[in-house]
Amino acid sequence: MSQDKMNRMKILLVISLALLAGHALAQPGGRPSPVELSEARYTTMAPTMQVAGTVVSRSDAFLSAEVDGRLIRVADVGSHVEAGDVVAEIEDTGLRLRVRELSAEVRRAEARLNFLEAELTRFQRLAETNLAAASQIDQTRSERDIAAGDLEVVSSRLDQLEDQLERTRITAPFSGVVAERVANAGERVSVGNRVVRLVNPQSLEVVARAPLNYYRYVRPGDELMITAGLEQRLNAPVRTVVSVGDEARHVFELRLDLDDFLPVGQTVRVTVPTADVREVLAVPRDALVLRGDGIAVFIIDEDNRARRIRVSTGIGEGEWIEVSGPIQEGDRVVIRGNERLRAGQEVSIREG
Repeated sequence: MSQDKMNRMKILLVISLALLAGHALAQPGGRPSPVELSEARYTTMAPTMQVAGTVVSRSDAFLSAEVDGRLIRVADVGSHVEAGDVVAEIEDTGLRLRVRELSAEVRRAEARLNFLEAELTRFQRLAETNLAAASQIDQTRSERDIAAGDLEVVSSRLDQLEDQLERTRITAPFSGVVAERVANAGERVSVGNRVVRLVNPQSLEVVARAPLNYYRYVRPGDELMITAGLEQRLNAPVRTVVSVGDEARHVFELRLDLDDFLPVGQTVRVTVPTADVREVLAVPRDALVLRGDGIAVFIIDEDNRARRIRVSTGIGEGEWIEVSGPIQEGDRVVIRGNERLRAGQEVSIREG
C-alpha cells in the first residue's frame, strides 16, 4: 500500500472519530457538560444613555499674591501641604521697615495723648479754686481729643501694614498637592497674580452634562453608574442637579460624589436614565448566546437537561439585561459553559 493512501486512511479515521464523539455529546446519554447557572428574575430598570463626564476636585484653587513684591520661595510641584502651610513667600523688607516707622509714630502719639490727659486733669483741679480759666480747660480738652484721633489713625495704619506683612506668606486654605507653579522664585508679582495651583485629590466629584429632555429622570441621591476606562465600573450618588441650559447648549449639569480614587481630569462615562423606571424580566448578560439564527438562552430543566429558547433583548443595567420570550421568573439559565451546549444535552452543575 502506498504512503499517500495510508495517510488518507489515517485522516478519514480521525474525522470519523471526531464525528462520533460530537454525536455522542449531542445525545441525551452523552457525557454531561459542566455549566454554571443563574436565575431569571424580575427587577426594576430604565432605558439609559451614556454621557461624558470629567473627574474634578471640589477643592481646586489658584492661590494669588495679595501684596506686591518679589517672590523669594515657591513650593515645588507635587508637594503635599496641610491647611495653613506656607506655599510661597514674598519679600517683606520694605513692609517691615514701614512697620517699625509706624510703631514709633504710635508711641509718639500715645505719649502726647498721655501728656494732654494729665494736663486736662490738672486744669480741672485748678478750676475748682478759680486758678484756671475755663478757656484753658476747653483748649486742652480739644487738643486731647485731637491727639486721641491721631493715635487711632496711626494705629489703624500700623494694623493695615501688619496685615500686609502677614499676607507676604501665601498659605494653603486646604490640604492638598501643589499641581502647578505659575510663578517662580525671583519673579515680581502684583496683587491678584496667580502663583500656585493647589488641588485636593481626596475630595473628588464627577461633573457631567446631559440633554435637558432627561432632566426629570435624575434626582439628587440617585446612584448612577460611572465607567472609567475599559473595565472599571462604579456607582456614585448624585449630589446636585442644575437645570439651567442656554441657547447654545440645551443640557443640564449633574455632579456626583466620588469615593473611589481617580486622577483629576480623567474622562468617564455616566449612565443617565432616559425614561421612568419599570419592572422587567432580566437575565445576566453572560446567559445570552449569539448564533446565526439570533439570540438565545439555555434553560436547564428538572432533569438537568438543556433547553434552548429564542429571546429578544431590551434595556440593560450593569450585568443584567431585559429579555422577552418563552422564559419565566425563576428559570435556571446557563451563564458559563453555554458556548458549545446543545439542546437536550445533559449538564452537570458546578458552583460559580
